[in-house]
Amino acid sequence: MEDVITLEHGSGGRLMRELLENVILPSYKLNKVPGGLGLPEMDDGALIPLGDYKLVLTTDAYTVKPIFFPGGDIGRLAACGTINDLAVMGARPIALATSLVVEEGFSIGDLRRIISSINDVCVEVGVPLVAGDTKVMEKGEVDELVIGASGLGLAERVITDAGLRPGDKLIITGTIGDHHIALLSVREGLSFDVPIKSDVAPLWETVEAALKLGGISAMKDPTRGGVAGALNEMARKSGVDIWLREGELPIRDEVRSASEMLGLDPLELTNEGIAIIGVRPDVAEETLEAIRATRYGREAAIVGEVREGHGRVVLETLVGGKRLVREPIGTPMPRIC
Repeated sequence: MEDVITLEHGSGGRLMRELLENVILPSYKLNKVPGGLGLPEMDDGALIPLGDYKLVLTTDAYTVKPIFFPGGDIGRLAACGTINDLAVMGARPIALATSLVVEEGFSIGDLRRIISSINDVCVEVGVPLVAGDTKVMEKGEVDELVIGASGLGLAERVITDAGLRPGDKLIITGTIGDHHIALLSVREGLSFDVPIKSDVAPLWETVEAALKLGGISAMKDPTRGGVAGALNEMARKSGVDIWLREGELPIRDEVRSASEMLGLDPLELTNEGIAIIGVRPDVAEETLEAIRATRYGREAAIVGEVREGHGRVVLETLVGGKRLVREPIGTPMPRIC
């Protein structure tokens, strides 16, 4: 590992995992509550057993450039990202809290827009924002606005990202790479025949519909590191191989074209409104139908299956070949979530 922090250390790829495993996690001796899940599991949140209740706690920091982008803004991103981290652990969101670090000179009108976006998501999902903090920094000490957000959820059965079993089917609940390409188009001044918008969305309704059928074995939120990063983590933790079918992957034609033009792998692009769900094969089709009936699950697809193995992700290509989908080292674009 390098002896200084680089942007790639925050990308969600291999360098970030190594930073967590080698520097951050070993520093905390008390890292989970008795009987719960915490830092060692490196999941999307922590399990805190409390009597008959299973509380799930998550926290994140959001820094995105630009703060307003096609399909959303940093406020919607913070609210959805926090809710989704709870959802993919099987937890109904019950409360959120935020902290705002604002640069001196920031527009109060823009701040109102961002706070309104947070409120809109909270109202849509039915989860209150119950606590917060606001700090103002000197101009140049912080880049416009950083949002910290925490969420508390309640689960009947906690789902981890390490529960995949051979035979499971893999469902992706929406199209891949929309958020990443939407931000990239703004940063680089790119235009497309069909405008690309971020997929940023709260996923609790979608996940809840899948949970009701009872066949879910694992879930993951493929944000930083994209689908490639999330699937590699799920395969490694579960001790299985994941086989994907390229022809089944839900990717918009414009995102695929933009990725080819820019030399990017769609599987490594950041997403903010989809989940990866492992489900038992006997209820896979029924689960897919339930997901497609929800607002943010209409483009869902079964994209592959789980096999015996040792933590690999294999892609069966359109022409019949096979290639390993490796864990990304870094990201092609920082400051994206």
